[in-house]
Amino acid sequence: MKELFIGSVTDPYLPQEETFRRTRALLEQLAGSGVKISIATKSDLVLRDLDLIKTFPDARVSWSVNTLDEGFKNDMDNAVSIERRLTAMKAFHDAGVRTTCFVSPIFPGITDVKAIIDRAKEQCNLIWLENLNLRGSYKAVIMDYIRERYPQLGPLYQEIYQKGIRTYWEFLDGELKRYAAEIGLDYVTNDDSMKRPFGAPPVIVNYFYHEQIKKSARKGGDSHA
Repeated sequence: MKELFIGSVTDPYLPQEETFRRTRALLEQLAGSGVKISIATKSDLVLRDLDLIKTFPDARVSWSVNTLDEGFKNDMDNAVSIERRLTAMKAFHDAGVRTTCFVSPIFPGITDVKAIIDRAKEQCNLIWLENLNLRGSYKAVIMDYIRERYPQLGPLYQEIYQKGIRTYWEFLDGELKRYAAEIGLDYVTNDDSMKRPFGAPPVIVNYFYHEQIKKSARKGGDSHA
C-alpha cells in the first residue's frame, strides 16, 4: 500500500483552503486509489472533508497541540484555538479515523505535556512528543520572547540553546516515561510503528532524540563515502 503524507511543509488547511479547495480537490482525485493518507494540520477546517477522508484505508489526521493556554498559543501562531483543534480531533476519532495529538514543539518550562496527554488521550491513537529546536533567525526571536515574557526561564534556555546541554530533555523523557506507566500508556522512542486496535489507549512516541539520530546517520554516511 502506498502512503501519502499531506502537510509536512505547509498546512493543507490554511484559511485560503476554504475558498480555493485545493486540498479537497486532491483528496477527490485520490479517492478510491487505495493510498494510505496522513494529514497534519493546526486547523479544524479539515472537518469539512471528514466524509471523504474516512473513505481512505487506515487514514490518519494529526493536530499540533503544544499548549492548553490560549494566550501562549496566540503568541506562537495565528491558527485556530486549541479547543477547536481538540474538538476536531474528537470528531474524527468518533468517526473511526485514526488521530494523532502532535505535542510539538515542546517549550521547556512552558508546555505542560502531562496536561495535554490527559486532555487528548481519550480521542487519539498516537501522541507524538517533539522538543523545540531553534535554528536561524527563529532562534533569536524565541530567545528574545523568553527574555521578555518568561525571564525566569532565561537561564534554562541559555543552557539548552546556547550551551547545547540536553539534561532537561533527558529529565523530561524519564519523567514522561514514568507518567505513561502510571496511566497505563505504552511509551516508545523514535518509532510510531506499533499497531494497536483502534479502541486501544494511545501510544506515546518520544521524538526528543530524532535530531541526534539524523546527525549520527549523516556522520555514518560520511564515514563510508
